[in-house]
Amino acid sequence: MHPDNPRRKRRPALAWAGLTAAAALLLSGCSEQVQRGWLPGSSDAEVTDQTGRITHLWVGSWIAALVVGLITWGLMLWCVAVYRKRKGDNVLPVQLRYHVPLEIMYVILPIVMIGVLFYYTNRDVTEIQDTSKPAQNHVQVIAKQWSWDFNYLDDDAFETGQHAQDVGTGEGVLDDQVTLWLPVDERVLFTLNSRDVIHSFWVPEFLYKMDVIPGKTNSFAVTPTKVGHYRGKCAELCGEYHSSMLFNVNVVTKADYDKHIAELKANGQQGSLPLDLSRQQDLDSAHSTTEPRSQEGSK
Repeated sequence: MHPDNPRRKRRPALAWAGLTAAAALLLSGCSEQVQRGWLPGSSDAEVTDQTGRITHLWVGSWIAALVVGLITWGLMLWCVAVYRKRKGDNVLPVQLRYHVPLEIMYVILPIVMIGVLFYYTNRDVTEIQDTSKPAQNHVQVIAKQWSWDFNYLDDDAFETGQHAQDVGTGEGVLDDQVTLWLPVDERVLFTLNSRDVIHSFWVPEFLYKMDVIPGKTNSFAVTPTKVGHYRGKCAELCGEYHSSMLFNVNVVTKADYDKHIAELKANGQQGSLPLDLSRQQDLDSAHSTTEPRSQEGSK
């Protein structure tokens, strides 16, 4: 028999205290970036009416995963420490073939955990993808190898782009890409179509992306709430120049938006671009093939 060593008793307590302090520091968040789960944007001025909901779902999910991980790691380390083989101990511990309460727990707990995660995910995704509410603006997004066309269906105007050249040369190249203009604080219904292969429409600051599939129309709605300039890109590998399939988003005041629409019409970019154009179309051919398209016909 060895006399009890106070240091041995204190070590597990100190280890648990250290883990608890580290977890508390991480969960409390030492900065806004940590509190947002390293997602872009600011909680003081969300970019859209959905970014706050998405952030809460994301942060809640990784906090739940972290708590489960800490408990799991803690139990594993506790078993390693408590049930380790000690010097002079040559007897095997009792070997159990099964343990019914533990096996029931192993089945029930994962079902409960997945069920809770599914509930909150389904609740938020259903709300994000709800397109039943009226929208002030309808934009048809047309993906093509390797750029984007935007039809402002309610305003009878369009933007057309070509894939970026020499993307790595600087910010100026990105600024020259096709730009989607949106009025701030007005709900926008996006309908997504592809001319060729599967693409994905993604504005990182919006915290949301959706696949653009040939022969299928996808849709989602969002309200931009913060004036600013944002970058967009294709998030689905779509061919040789996938990395240069870029676009910009300008969220502006209603007056600036109306002014831009008037400029598009003055430049001849009136009507809407059809889906049967080839990916090689240039601005002149786009002008010659435009035709008005009703909102109903684009859905």
